[in-house]
Amino acid sequence: MSRGLPVRRGAGRTSGSRADRSHFRRPGGNRGPARAPKHGQVTATGPSARFIKGLYGRRVGRLRAALLAVPVAAAVFAISNLPARADVFASEEHTFRVVTVATGLDHPWGLAFLPDGRLLVTERSGRLRTVTEGRLDPQPVGGVPRVRASGQGGLLDVALHPDFRENGWVYLSYAAGQWRRAGTEVARGRLRGNRLEEVEKLFRALPKSGGGRHFGSRLRFAPDGHLFVTLGDRGERHRAQDPGDHAGSIVRLRDDGTVPPDNPFVGVDGALPEVYTIGNRNVQGLAFHPQTGALFAHEHGPRGGDEVNVVRAGINYGWPVISYGREYMTGIPVGQGTRREGMAQPIHQWTPSIAPSGLTVYDGDRFPRWRGNLFAGALKLRHLARLVLDGERVVQEERLIEDRYGRIRDVRTGPDGLIYVLTDAPAPYGALLRLEPAPAG
Repeated sequence: MSRGLPVRRGAGRTSGSRADRSHFRRPGGNRGPARAPKHGQVTATGPSARFIKGLYGRRVGRLRAALLAVPVAAAVFAISNLPARADVFASEEHTFRVVTVATGLDHPWGLAFLPDGRLLVTERSGRLRTVTEGRLDPQPVGGVPRVRASGQGGLLDVALHPDFRENGWVYLSYAAGQWRRAGTEVARGRLRGNRLEEVEKLFRALPKSGGGRHFGSRLRFAPDGHLFVTLGDRGERHRAQDPGDHAGSIVRLRDDGTVPPDNPFVGVDGALPEVYTIGNRNVQGLAFHPQTGALFAHEHGPRGGDEVNVVRAGINYGWPVISYGREYMTGIPVGQGTRREGMAQPIHQWTPSIAPSGLTVYDGDRFPRWRGNLFAGALKLRHLARLVLDGERVVQEERLIEDRYGRIRDVRTGPDGLIYVLTDAPAPYGALLRLEPAPAG
């Protein structure tokens, strides 16, 4: 297991738009890293903003205030949707720029690349959006299953069938159910025009339970066509050690939702046949290595102890019996230590937690010295983590775009060899970004 590696940080932005740096100001006028306002809050700077602030600072009627708020909000929305000038960053291996592809997204969660060049983006609130040549289609995709958008739940990941060109199947994971009976589900539908048709539910995590925490969920197709679905423990940690419970596991399905006969718990008394691993807390990153075929996953720890693991059939990853994390309230270690026979060790762990979300193994040709590296988004510490592998060992870590674009929810390698990132923020501040090689000179 990799522990205590020195964390290297990119040299930071070397050039870029000053306006990009300060769309927003901290309260009191102190400059700092740009942070989106809270949902519903409109914040702007500049002479026009001071004029408007002056108007609002005086005693004006409610009607006048309401009328003024409309153009101000519209102006801020329009500014947020202008194409951003690229910021340029220097890292250990490559100098790259970050380009804003699209904005106006509401807590975007997952991303998929359509063969015609469009991108599918899920929004946690329950909408599936399309982005075409940098334009966010104002009309969401129809036919999406009803989701339970509460707490950490909602519309989560999206994936295309390996034979999408022939069959048009789009797969979605999402939280569904009522307050006391909710859980992760997977459905698929055929994308025709701007609508999903022939929608069918393939999987329901059981048993359902209350609360709004730890739904997972990432979807990945294996090279052999099987579908892996990551799940969370639903905030009830003991469930992760029970193979008769989907919570706290990774499951493996055929593309039609049926169970592969070689799943490790098929025929085991008291176990659910879909289960592939147990002892997982809340897995929100999953990626296959394109050369070796190894399946990597990362999961959230409690207070510290975020993990990167290699996924193997029937393995127990230890949660909550062993952990490198601590209890939120008391700070005491979780579980019975960090090691126990019969439970796997992570290949890397983060303490303090970065809150990882989204994972890709870079296999493009635009950043040749990054090929084979893991890239993970960070929600809490707000950066893109680059992990260098030696086989299945993590030997180096570098943090990119640290505290620059907010919470990173997902990261993918595009078919064009570029790296795409989703930022987790309410509309209109949720964004799709792209890392590109910086132009020479």
